[in-house]
Amino acid sequence: MIRQLQKRFIRIAVLALTVAMVLVVCIVNLANWISVRAELADTLASLSENTLPSVSVPSESPLPEPPVPGTEPDSRFTSRREPGFRNEWGGFRSRHARNMASETNWFSAWINSGKEISGLNLENMPVLDEDSAADLVRQALAAGRDSGYIGDYLFRVQELENRSRVVIMDCETRLASVRTLALISGIACLGGILLALLIVILASRKAVEPTIRNMEQQKEFITNASHELKTPLTVISTNMELLNMETPDNPWVRSTQKQTSALRRLVDELVYLSRMEEEHPALTMETVAIGSLLEETAEPFTAMAEFSGKEMTVRADPSLNVTGDRASLQRLLSTLCDNAVKYASENGSILAEAFRDSRNAVLRISNTVDTPLTKEQCDQMFLRFYRADPSRSKEKQSGFGIGLSIAAAIAEKHGGTIHAAMEDSRLVLTCTLPREKP
Repeated sequence: MIRQLQKRFIRIAVLALTVAMVLVVCIVNLANWISVRAELADTLASLSENTLPSVSVPSESPLPEPPVPGTEPDSRFTSRREPGFRNEWGGFRSRHARNMASETNWFSAWINSGKEISGLNLENMPVLDEDSAADLVRQALAAGRDSGYIGDYLFRVQELENRSRVVIMDCETRLASVRTLALISGIACLGGILLALLIVILASRKAVEPTIRNMEQQKEFITNASHELKTPLTVISTNMELLNMETPDNPWVRSTQKQTSALRRLVDELVYLSRMEEEHPALTMETVAIGSLLEETAEPFTAMAEFSGKEMTVRADPSLNVTGDRASLQRLLSTLCDNAVKYASENGSILAEAFRDSRNAVLRISNTVDTPLTKEQCDQMFLRFYRADPSRSKEKQSGFGIGLSIAAAIAEKHGGTIHAAMEDSRLVLTCTLPREKP
C-alpha cells in the first residue's frame, strides 16, 4: 500500500509538471512562430509597396527557359535585368521595417500578360543565380495564391495594370532561428521533465510521510487492539464451554459461543491483513504451481456449490508456475472461490480459471449474479468492510467484508493486481501475478 501510494504521488506530480512545461514550451514557440510569420509578411509587403521601378519595362518578350545542362548558356538570359529600378525607403512605416528590409535578401520578377517571365532584378539577392530565381518564380505562379511559402522563401504576387510582379524574399535566417528555438526549448523541456522526475522520486517519500505515518499508526492500533481482544474472547469462550457443560442445550450459551467464535475470526483476519499490509511482510518465497494449487483449493468449494444447487467448473493449466508464498496464495484462491460460491445466483454457475498471458499468470473467478453491480460497486469491492448491499444484511453474507481486502493485499505483495468487473451478467474477479521466469 505504501509503495503504491508513493508511485501514485510520483505519477501525479510528474504528469502535472510535464503538462505545465509542455504547455509553456508550446505557447512560447507558437507565439514566436506567429510573430516571425507576421514580421516576415509585413517586411515582404513593405518591400512590394515601397520598391517599385521608376521606369516601365519595355519588353513583352519572355525570358527563355534555363539552358539544358551540358550546353552553352543563353547570353540573353543572364544579361536581362529589370531596368530603371530604385528603392523608395521613405515609404516604410517604422525604422524597424526599414532595417528589416535593408538586411533582407530578396528579388523581384515581372510577369507579362502571357504569364511568362519578362524581367528579373537580383540586385538584392547576390547569392542566387538567375536560373534558380526563375525556377522559384515559376513555383510561386504555379501555387495559384497571392502569397505563401516555397521552402524557406516567402513570395507575394502583385497585379499591376496588364502585368504582374512577383517579389520573393529569403527567410532562411529567421525560420532557422524559429527551428533553433523549438529545438532548444524541446531539449530544455525534456531535461526539465527528467530533472523533475528525479527530484520527485527523491522527495516522494518525504511528501507522503504524514500519510504513511497515519497508516502505520492505524495498522499498529488494529494489531494492538486485536491482541488485547484475544484474551477476553478466550476467557468468554472458556466460560461458555463450562456453562454449556452445566446447562447443555442452553440457547443463550450457544448464541454467545457463536458470536464469540465470529469475533475471534474477525480479530484473526484483521491481524493477518495488518501484517500483510506491512512494507516488508514475512513471506517464504518459492516456486508455486498456481494451476495445481487452484484445483486443490477449489475442490471443497466445488462440493459446497453442488450442495447449494450451483455448478462450479475449474479449468487450470497445471504447468503454470509463479514465485510466491504458498500459504498466502492458497488463502487468496480460497477467498476468491468462497466469494464466488457465496454470492452466485441461485442455481447459477461458477467458473475458476488459471491460464497464462504474455508475461503473467491470470487467475479468473466468475459467477452469475441476481443483480448486476455498477462499476462503482466493482471498484469498491476490495475496501475493508465493504458490502454491495447497502443494508449490510447478513442473511446471505456471513463474512465480515474483509476477505477481498486480504486478497488484494496478498496480490499486491506478490507484485500483481486484482480487479472486479461485470461481463455478460457475470461478476468476474481477475488476479494477475508475474509468472516465474525460466
